[in-house]
Amino acid sequence: MAFLQSIFVTIASLITGLFADKSAAIQRPVEARTVQQTLYDFKVKSLVGGQVVDLGKYKGKKVVILNVASKCGYTKQYADWEAFNKKYGNDVIVLGFPSNNFGGQEPGSAEEIATFCSKTYGVTFPMFEKVEVVGENQAPLYKWLSTKSMNGWNDQTPSWNFCKYVINEQGELTNFFASKVLPTDPEFLKSVNL
Repeated sequence: MAFLQSIFVTIASLITGLFADKSAAIQRPVEARTVQQTLYDFKVKSLVGGQVVDLGKYKGKKVVILNVASKCGYTKQYADWEAFNKKYGNDVIVLGFPSNNFGGQEPGSAEEIATFCSKTYGVTFPMFEKVEVVGENQAPLYKWLSTKSMNGWNDQTPSWNFCKYVINEQGELTNFFASKVLPTDPEFLKSVNL
């Protein structure tokens, strides 16, 4: 009789273990989502004054992140992005990050960059401190944007100034666009549901 009870307990443990494993497998996607970073996990410094800005303030909004430069063939895109910002800024937030990584085309100080953007192109969208967008000193935000294991799918780093990353309302990276793509491009507009 003791032998039969032992077999019954063993079978009951195996059955319980099978159901426990199945419920753990159902929960894995939730765990994976909570581990993966989003835009909202980052803090950056403003261009003028260097105040810390929590990017979590953009929850519920689409965001476009640009690496910008003042002395580039694409610099005139500031006007395009400012026009886009004025038209759609309530729904899609444009964020500019000056970078001197490509051809030394952003050599200025924070004050010089801010003055140039304001006086030359009337830029009103948020601008942040100059960062490195590629290389060993790559800013944490750009590391996330260009590392597949961190953002879930993309490993494309900026290839030049004015590359674009699109973030959805949940803070997830959804699209990458090269320098030449303008905010009027149909594929870009589709990516932000416009």
